[in-house]
Amino acid sequence: MRCIVGLGNPGKKYQLTRHNVGFLILDSFALKHKINFFPSKRDYFYSEGSLMSSDFFLLKPTTYMNLSGTAVLDFVDEHKISFDDLLVIVDDINLEFGKIRLRKSGGDGGHNGLNSIIYHLQSEEFPRLRFGVGSQFEKGSMADYVLQKFSNDELKLLNSKFDFAVELIEKFITGGYKSMSDHFSKQSRTLNNNQDNSHKELN
Repeated sequence: MRCIVGLGNPGKKYQLTRHNVGFLILDSFALKHKINFFPSKRDYFYSEGSLMSSDFFLLKPTTYMNLSGTAVLDFVDEHKISFDDLLVIVDDINLEFGKIRLRKSGGDGGHNGLNSIIYHLQSEEFPRLRFGVGSQFEKGSMADYVLQKFSNDELKLLNSKFDFAVELIEKFITGGYKSMSDHFSKQSRTLNNNQDNSHKELN
């Protein structure tokens, strides 16, 4: 059983903000696979399903970002989820808009939601998918930036960017981190080759 956690803040106020990328990607996955989220008696919304005979949960903590770890710990303890089978999806200001970075483990990279999860699980040994939201903000205004809604131009690009993130989640569900990582590498090589060929044609 695998669990995919998308991080964000609950409530209409935070919909379509950069900090809610984790929620938005899970929503895209749920829409594609025609599954719904349900409230729980604890601090999260959840969904569950099966993909190619592989069972999975989707989890959206409702604790607000900085306390995400309490909800994640409750869930993995109750459902006996191993850390290898836990994928956490977060926004990343250190990546260009729409860029994705995968990591099998590691620190929080300055992300408060990841910091909370690491603290409560007492481990950094869980996979994460970081989705770039850019860093077009002045010094000292990072908090305001990540809580701003995406611009209209960014929103136009999100669907195609999210489609690839959903593909990666599917690979994680059916084959774990290695399958997801292999698919990411393959698609990245294909994209780079296409860009190289396009450049040669222009020359």
